[in-house]
Amino acid sequence: MTFRGRVVAITGAASGIGRALAVELAGRGADLALSDVSEEGLAETAAQVERAGRQATTARVDVADREAVYAWAESVVADHGRVDGVVNNAGVSLTDTIEHLDYDDFEWIVGINFWGVVYGTKAFLPYLLERGDGWVVNVSSVFGIISVPSQGAYNATKFAVRGFTECLRQELDGTGVTASCVHPGGIKTNIARGGRFRHSVEGFESLEEAADHFENDLARTTAEEAGRVIADGMAERAPRILIGNDARLIDVVQRTMPVRYTTLVKKLARRR
Repeated sequence: MTFRGRVVAITGAASGIGRALAVELAGRGADLALSDVSEEGLAETAAQVERAGRQATTARVDVADREAVYAWAESVVADHGRVDGVVNNAGVSLTDTIEHLDYDDFEWIVGINFWGVVYGTKAFLPYLLERGDGWVVNVSSVFGIISVPSQGAYNATKFAVRGFTECLRQELDGTGVTASCVHPGGIKTNIARGGRFRHSVEGFESLEEAADHFENDLARTTAEEAGRVIADGMAERAPRILIGNDARLIDVVQRTMPVRYTTLVKKLARRR
């Protein structure tokens, strides 16, 4: 389906996948409503959208703030006259063992990674249902497919996004609105370097060391490619969008070894 003349709202749009998707959708004819906590990054994303000949509005929004998200949804419709989809992309990372996990860190990541998705979905959904058409796209992770040591809190939020979205998709059947869950593999973004690091079972001693490992050894897919894959998935109204060969491999491993995959993951962690 075409994006021309459509209006899509994207959270976490100041960089990474959010920015790349915004530019990709602009190239396909969509106007964008962009939010993030980084106003400088939002301005650059908006400039790139406008260079593609499309309109972009921006708002500084903390997705963990329910009132702020609802106010943004209202302003999107007021500014653009309509909204056709929301991409709940904003997310953060946290490396810590469950034994040492601090409740403040846990509440921080849940507020952004899970409640941010819930608020974004519920704030925009009434407008989409009223139109009888559109998209809700929620970004999970490959860590919403498998669990990894030191990622218990992150796993919890991304598995929650997956379950929430899969339930929503069933409830939306016949409404014209599609719910899609995105599972990126290693994407070249700043999520690891911008996250929080406490403890690791893999031997990493600092955020910088863990981020270097992610960026050099695990992040195989560019943000631009991720944006193209998500846009293609939206156009096809795909219920599940896997990004990268690593994501597709992890999906197969989990399907064929739903319990025993943890043994493989532990061996890899210990080897590092």
